[in-house]
Amino acid sequence: MNEPEVLSADKVREELPEDEVLYDLAELFKIFGDSTRVKLLYILSVSEMCVQDLAQLLGVTQSAVSHQLRALKASKLVRYRREGKTVFYALADGHVRTIIDQGLEHVEE
Repeated sequence: MNEPEVLSADKVREELPEDEVLYDLAELFKIFGDSTRVKLLYILSVSEMCVQDLAQLLGVTQSAVSHQLRALKASKLVRYRREGKTVFYALADGHVRTIIDQGLEHVEE
């Protein structure tokens, strides 16, 4: 891996994202700080699923799954679609799968 270039403090300050952007990034990482949410994201990276199936896979209540899905939806990490009375959940986009894959690669090194 390449070492980062040594820059002056002023140059680094110029490249530093706005505080609001860094705050949003920290909030995103907080979402990944819960193992149940990470499991949900991993499952949804494999297949779209309804709450009932997610609850069964995780061995938790549908209410617990719904609670976590609300946080994931609020963070724009999952999307949903309705088919009759059933709601199916999936990852919002490919970025989420990339975050999961890179995180797994990092912890498995």
